Amino acid sequence: MTEIRSSSIERNTRETEIKLDFSVDGEGKADLDVQVPFLSHMLELFTKHGLFDLSVKGHGDVEVDDHHLTEDIGICLGQALRQAIGDKFGMKRYGSMTLPMDETLVTVAVDLSDRPHLEWRAELPKDRVGTFDTENVHEFFWKLAVEARMNLHIVLHHGHNTHHIIEAMFKALARALDEATQIDPRVKGVPSTKGSL
Repeated sequence: MTEIRSSSIERNTRETEIKLDFSVDGEGKADLDVQVPFLSHMLELFTKHGLFDLSVKGHGDVEVDDHHLTEDIGICLGQALRQAIGDKFGMKRYGSMTLPMDETLVTVAVDLSDRPHLEWRAELPKDRVGTFDTENVHEFFWKLAVEARMNLHIVLHHGHNTHHIIEAMFKALARALDEATQIDPRVKGVPSTKGSL
């Protein structure tokens, strides 16, 4: 494939200011200036393991808490993914990954179907990782799924270290999306009997 699938998103509200550039066909390069260190770490892992390129400048009212910035970056990344994959011609559409992280095992499955849904089967053992409120993880994935208009299923099989669990989720999502966004030369047009996605 010669054309690089990429997009740019800007979102400015009274709560956050975000500029995000995303490339599906990347090299795993991250350029992150995000005021939420734990989220920045997860986005770096996501980029590396999905072989995407991602640049995010994200600032907001973190003195209130991390919720608004985490949520809005999820919104922007979802919009960027949807724009970058374009008409989905020749794309595999589905992807899944069961990923171990020490004592943790997580499965993430995606369908880039234009039908948004998040199925969340996970309970995080702790409310915080460092200063990060872990309930924001669900918020991030929910907004990502809605804005990317994809089915996103996240299942925690087992694990007790909250950092490991969240890290496994982001890495597994990256691998699943890398698979789903691949161009398969056997696929003619859109991968759906409906003729559109």
